[in-house]
Amino acid sequence: MLLTIDVGNTHTVLGLFDGEEIVEHWRISTDPRRTADELAVLLQGLMGMHPLLGVELGEGIEGIAICSTVPSVLHELREVTRRYYGDIPAVLVEPGVKTGVPVLMDNPKEVGADRIVNAVAATELYGGPSIVVDFGTATTFDAISARGEYTGGVIAPGIEISVEALGVRGAQLRKIELAKPRGVIGKNTVEAMQSGILYGFAGQVDGVVRRMAAELVGPDGDVDDVTVIATGGLSPMVLGEAELIDEHEPWLTLIGLRLVYERNLGRL
Repeated sequence: MLLTIDVGNTHTVLGLFDGEEIVEHWRISTDPRRTADELAVLLQGLMGMHPLLGVELGEGIEGIAICSTVPSVLHELREVTRRYYGDIPAVLVEPGVKTGVPVLMDNPKEVGADRIVNAVAATELYGGPSIVVDFGTATTFDAISARGEYTGGVIAPGIEISVEALGVRGAQLRKIELAKPRGVIGKNTVEAMQSGILYGFAGQVDGVVRRMAAELVGPDGDVDDVTVIATGGLSPMVLGEAELIDEHEPWLTLIGLRLVYERNLGRL
């Protein structure tokens, strides 16, 4: 069994793979104050409930793959793998790890590990050219060429950040539930805010993707050849409204982690 851990700014997603199949997953809050010992207890509590794993720490786990956008958490997870899973092969996605994805950026080291891992999975599952739209703390758009190269991307404020900003800066506004309103024209303040968030972000996705796709394929290419993949915890909210999303893969990052593990340490 392979344990994959994707540490985001807001949430950490864990997945358990049996071969190529994800058989269990968990989502927890990301807390940069957690120590390695606390993380180990948390991991054991989650995995101890799964029937395919033993009750002892690490029993049934044959490999670990980790990527993180939070350096302090990555440091603690590195200590977890050393202290509690020292006899289990582990891959932490960072500069020097083989991903198979050329990064065509001015400074490749500044690209988030999760975005490279997403590119790995997108190329494997759908080929190129493609665009990955990841709805997380930020909404990120990543462009992958027909040759599987990471060519760059776009970073925009995430859905939850925008909702919180409206509640904080608007004198008569408040934080609202992220839900679909009855119609585009809101009949009350809450519905008006929900409409602005939902349809505003759907329009943003279509607008950004349309421009990225045209630049990705060039003047002689066909934008219809570009596959647009949505992922991230908030992606289901926009799926039915953004017209240019072709595929939805909620476990794209975890699948990418599995592939990176295999490219570095081989199949389990």
